Amino acid sequence: QHLSALDGLAAAAAHELGTPLATITLVAKEMEKALGTDPKYGEDVKLLRSQSERCREILKRLTSLSSEGEAHLSRLPLTSLVEEVTAPHRDFGISIKLRPGDRTGPEPVGRRNPGVIYGLGNLVENAVDFARNSVTVRWSWDEAMVSFSITDDGPGFPPEIIDRIGEPYMSTRQGTEAGGGLGLGLFIAKTLLERSGATLDFRNSSGLGEGAVVRISWPRNVFLNPQSSPATMFDTA
Repeated sequence: QHLSALDGLAAAAAHELGTPLATITLVAKEMEKALGTDPKYGEDVKLLRSQSERCREILKRLTSLSSEGEAHLSRLPLTSLVEEVTAPHRDFGISIKLRPGDRTGPEPVGRRNPGVIYGLGNLVENAVDFARNSVTVRWSWDEAMVSFSITDDGPGFPPEIIDRIGEPYMSTRQGTEAGGGLGLGLFIAKTLLERSGATLDFRNSSGLGEGAVVRISWPRNVFLNPQSSPATMFDTA
């Protein structure tokens, strides 16, 4: 019931926050002009300005969740989707490595799905938040599946809650400096991705120096036959 109002709430939040955020952005730009080279405050002002711009991009994405315009119907190759969901998270001191896997057949070219973009972006952001040095994004496709995986080199998921990850109000990583959240962002991301027909799997990696792994996959028949499901994301180019 709460998620049924998600699109409207997102649009309302973007509308209400737009004006004060525009003011913050304008003031931050003026401060950057005045203090950009200041040895004491210059870096802080640049960070303030960049984060205000990031907030504006987040609000744009939230608004697009309920958009039915041309952007929603445009086409997006799978590799372009990977770049779109990882690009906003590259400037935070964590290396994001892109590793294509096995690719059999033509590249899937999907309809731009704001919920999927938001959900995948949230998972990448979560991995960046808890990574020590790097996050690795892998993707592949074949005649049966389209798959993503997101792996970080952080502490991983606590074993006692790993089967409950994605439930609302379930914080996924206790005991870290960045932890302690309610887990609602991950819950929303998981729900939006499942709405598109995806299956998610949360686990800890057995690889040396790797922590948490999130795997997202869509059956190929979900996007080969768009008329069978209104939530279908991809078809074949």
